Amino acid sequence: MDLEWWHWIVLGFALVIAELAVPAFFVIWFGLGALLVGLALLVAPLGATAQVALWVAASLAMVVLWFRVFKRGDHKTLIGQSDGETIGEVGLMTKPAAPFARGKVRFQKPILGSDEWECVVDEPIALGERVKVVSVEGSFLKVQKV
Repeated sequence: MDLEWWHWIVLGFALVIAELAVPAFFVIWFGLGALLVGLALLVAPLGATAQVALWVAASLAMVVLWFRVFKRGDHKTLIGQSDGETIGEVGLMTKPAAPFARGKVRFQKPILGSDEWECVVDEPIALGERVKVVSVEGSFLKVQKV
């Protein structure tokens, strides 16, 4: 059986629609690859082997582009994320803090998207003291002396 251009278009739409049922955002690339093969068959005739090879190559290329180029997480901040990586980070007090007065702490590398945070403490901490993060409490960091 020879595959026609419309077979690939139907397969492509079926896979794109199947993506709605599979929440992995992965099946869509195979659907778009099938749509690309359907469009290529409108332009030039290809044998069955070449069609399948083009589909596999296009699908894998789109998957690689998605995960390597477009879905890079480097530009995203970690604000609102788990504080597991934040606890234990060491910083320097840039504004003194007391139990009922917030201070500020600066970190050498940004944590949770910022290099300076307001902080709360259980005991007074002077300007220039080294502190470590013990918890994240809302939009503030709770710190203590190192």
